[in-house]
Amino acid sequence: MELLAALTAGGLAGIGMWLLLDRNLIRVVLGVAILGNAINLAVLTAGRFAGADVPFVTATSIPPDPVNPLPQALVLTAIVIGFGLFAFALAVLKSVRESHGITTTDRVTEVTEEAAPDQEEPGFPSGQDDEDRVHAPGGRR
Repeated sequence: MELLAALTAGGLAGIGMWLLLDRNLIRVVLGVAILGNAINLAVLTAGRFAGADVPFVTATSIPPDPVNPLPQALVLTAIVIGFGLFAFALAVLKSVRESHGITTTDRVTEVTEEAAPDQEEPGFPSGQDDEDRVHAPGGRR
C-alpha cells in the first residue's frame, strides 16, 4: 500500500511540475494545486500507513503498534492552507483575465512591464525619451 501511495505521489508531482511549466496561467494554478496534493500524499506516506491501533494511551494500556498522528495533523493543516492558496490564486487569475483579457504568461509580462499612462512626469510629453529629460531645463541629472 505504501509503495502504491509513493508512486502516486511521484506521478502527481510530475504532473504538477509539467503543468507549472505551461504558459497558460490556468494550468499553472492547477499545477500548484496538484503539486501541493502530491506533497501532502508524500508526507502522509512517509508517516507510514501501517499501524494497527489508534495512538491513544490510557492509564492501563499502551498500544503496541500505534499509527503516527503527526503526519496526519500536518497534512490536515496543509490541506486547509493549500485550499486558501488555491482560492486566492483563482481570484488573482480572475482579476487578471477581467482587467487584461488574457491568461498567458508572455502577454501578462508584457502588459505589466508597460509604463502606466497616469505615471508620466508633468511637463513632458509621453513621446519624449529619458535622454531628452536629462538635458532639458529642470530635468533630473
